[in-house]
Amino acid sequence: MTVTTPSRGKSAADGRSRPPRRHHPFLRALPYLVPAFALYGYFLVYPMLDAIRISFFKWSGFRTEEPVFVGFDNYTRMFTEDPVFWRSFTNSVLWVVLSLLLPMMIALLLALGLNRKMIGRNLLRSVFYLPAVFASITVAAMWRWLYNPTLGLFNQVLEAVGLESWAQTWLGDPKFAFYSVFVASVWQAVGFSMVLLLAGLQNVPQELVEAARIDGASAWQVFRNVTIPALRPTFIVVVILTMINSLKVFDLIVGMTGGGPAQSTQVLALWSYTQSFTNHSFGQGGAVATVLLIVSLVLVIPYMAWTMKGEEK
Repeated sequence: MTVTTPSRGKSAADGRSRPPRRHHPFLRALPYLVPAFALYGYFLVYPMLDAIRISFFKWSGFRTEEPVFVGFDNYTRMFTEDPVFWRSFTNSVLWVVLSLLLPMMIALLLALGLNRKMIGRNLLRSVFYLPAVFASITVAAMWRWLYNPTLGLFNQVLEAVGLESWAQTWLGDPKFAFYSVFVASVWQAVGFSMVLLLAGLQNVPQELVEAARIDGASAWQVFRNVTIPALRPTFIVVVILTMINSLKVFDLIVGMTGGGPAQSTQVLALWSYTQSFTNHSFGQGGAVATVLLIVSLVLVIPYMAWTMKGEEK
């Protein structure tokens, strides 16, 4: 008498095949994600949470001094007794608004122009993207020379064309310093946004463009009704990255003005660093950093929720 065992993948009761058990895709990917999560948590999440914790203490940063819990005193002092905080807050918000307008508009125009067939197109793409490769401190050194009131290129050109009255101490005058630094930021940031928009333009359905032209649509109508909707996913990425990079601007300002003159170029990220490492008030610096985190979340999360809601429709 031979005893037969059920074949693999079949039920012993009814003989029907049983589908092999499969793990959830996330569980299969989890072993590969654990190292990245660990590094992200240790180098980003932990310092962020620790900065929030320190904001409730009074501490100079030296090991010889124990942190003293003061509750919300750092926030009260920051909001009521620190005029530099409000100046840095205003500058940070203004920097975000200007970054969402000027660099994005220039990047879109460059992307549209360089998406056409022309001689030297690839060279021009590389030239416009090149500033994005430079370190911000390098860009700061270059533009400090350009703005030099005596030897700088800008004032030299103005004097050469008879407009010496227009020459300024660009980084030494509180009226011009903030916008002078922002121009350097635009020069550096445009190339990166241009590349993203160029990639988005490659995904615009050409059959829709041709159909619109056959129906008699003008170039503006094609751009508004075909190109812009197709670029929506790219615009979402560009806007989010622009807001984040604008709020954390730091090294460019440090290299060009250090926050001066008269705190006219001070921003939240730099003021948090100054309070912590220059003024030796880590509690105040942590409070400024916490406000910066809240501002970032207030700007980015609603925008992401709005765009995701629009995609679902």
